[in-house]
Amino acid sequence: MTKIRIGQGFDVHAFGDGDHVMLGGVRVPHTRGVLAHSDGDVALHALCDAILGALALGDIGQHFPPTDPRWKDADSRALLRQCVALVHARGWRVGNCDLTILCEQPKVGPHAQAMREAIAADLGIEVEAVGVKATTTEALGFLGRGEGIAAQAACLLVHG
Repeated sequence: MTKIRIGQGFDVHAFGDGDHVMLGGVRVPHTRGVLAHSDGDVALHALCDAILGALALGDIGQHFPPTDPRWKDADSRALLRQCVALVHARGWRVGNCDLTILCEQPKVGPHAQAMREAIAADLGIEVEAVGVKATTTEALGFLGRGEGIAAQAACLLVHG
């Protein structure tokens, strides 16, 4: 019998000064940046939380606390690879993942394939096992007003 675990994650960051956002490991040009201790990649932070949740190891803030100067301006792809190392150390592997980025801007579609490729490389899985999509909140709430960006992720781990 195959053992599986499912995790889910969510992250949000407010917009601030800047000329790009990091999304799914890809630098996406934008009129704003994000306020964050690390590079603020909401997609990868949500995915890290999904992985850690599937392992029942808490959340990204416990492993990479924003109070720790080691993680200042950290590359979220490096954080994701550390989470994947935890997966492998426990005898699991990533089966697939699915991410949804929530924002009015920037447009995610033109960058989705590059995100899928970056995420697949970091997870050590095929691109076909990585879903990246986006939606708006129909101009409702803080996301709809363009005050920030959010992402949610789901991840399947398979034992062995």
